[in-house]
Order: sequence, then C-alpha cells, then structure tokens
Amino acid sequence: MDKRVGDLATAVAPITDGASIMIGGFGSSGIPFGLIDALLEQGASGLTVISNNAGAGETGIAKLLKAGRVARVVCSYPRSPGSIWFEKRYEAGEIDLEVVPQGTLAERIRAAGAGIGGFLTPTGYGTRLAEGKETREIEGRGYVMEMPLAADFALVRAEAGDRWGNLSFHATARNFNPVMAMAADHAIAEVRQVATGALDPESVVTPGIFVDCVVEYGARP
Repeated sequence: MDKRVGDLATAVAPITDGASIMIGGFGSSGIPFGLIDALLEQGASGLTVISNNAGAGETGIAKLLKAGRVARVVCSYPRSPGSIWFEKRYEAGEIDLEVVPQGTLAERIRAAGAGIGGFLTPTGYGTRLAEGKETREIEGRGYVMEMPLAADFALVRAEAGDRWGNLSFHATARNFNPVMAMAADHAIAEVRQVATGALDPESVVTPGIFVDCVVEYGARP
C-alpha cells in the first residue's frame, strides 16, 4: 500500500467542479500552499472552501478567490487582515458565506471525522448564529445543536509522511490539519519530506487510514 504520488498535479487531479474542500492552516501556519497552487492550475471551479479564514493578500486561498473558483466559504474569520479578495467577491455577490465560531468549526469537523451525530454548545445561543437550529436549556444554560461538517476533499500540510499515509506535524502547523484529514472523503497531504521508511509511531499524529495521498511539497511534473 503506497499512497505517495510523484507531483502536486497528480495529487489534486481527482478534485471536480463543485467539490467541497477543507483547507488546513491557521494564519500563515500549516497552509498547503503547494496543493492550493496546483488546484488553481488544475482548474476546478464552483468550490466550497472550508477553512479557518478566507485567505490574505495574493497567496493561498486568496488565489482561488481571485480566480473566481470559489462559490461558497465556510469559515470563522472571513475578514482577517489582508483578506481583500474575499471582500471583493462577497461585496459583488459572487460567493456565499457561512460564519462559524472557531471552536464550533473545529468541533463540527472533528464530529464528522469521529462519526458523532451532533453536539450541544453554548456558543452562539441567543444570537443570529442560532437561527434555524435546535436549542435546549440544560440546568439553566442555553445550548445550540450543531451538526457535523464533512467535505469531499481535504488539503492538509504536514511536516513528514510515509508511504502508508501516516503524518507528523511541526508545532502550530498542526492546527486544523489532523481533524480535516479525518472529516474528508479524500484527504491529500502535502509534506515537507517523505520518509524513506515508516515514521516513528510515537510521532504519528494522523494515522494513514485517514489519508489517501501523500506528495512532497514543491513536487512538480
């Protein structure tokens, strides 16, 4: 079982128009820049992007927004510093937006990966974020029922990966990447280095069972 592929283009080839894609990263840490660039070149459009933020400047997710490839964004911080392309597309009515509190976003993704049918959270109770959702009061405190959030694909960034798809991460670059790999039907991992053998089991954060493809960052046809 060898999940390694030779280049970024091959890794993103299965992504189709209209697909939902989770993209790892927090700020500028742990973002799979190589896979995003390859997806831009691949040409898929009408995408739903699920991420912590909506990109900044002219890099990462912002490139997809600039090129008009994104139809919908699900994120916590759509207007982080430098998110000029999200603002332009949204103000022009060219993309839809679902705002999800950061902790709720992480837990919705984790719930999908863990096979949990939903969870109760006090975050958002009594606000517009709770509109249309089931609410409950438990011991005098209000809660909102949140549903799992899954995706067709996940693009994640890891420090190292082996032929079986096991991944290890460096420091804060771990962020959303492990839970996104769990919650997607097809997880694609961009890694700094592909191990020649197996990773040390003690360093594995994401088991290979959740990963479908491993490619070294910068690998081109």
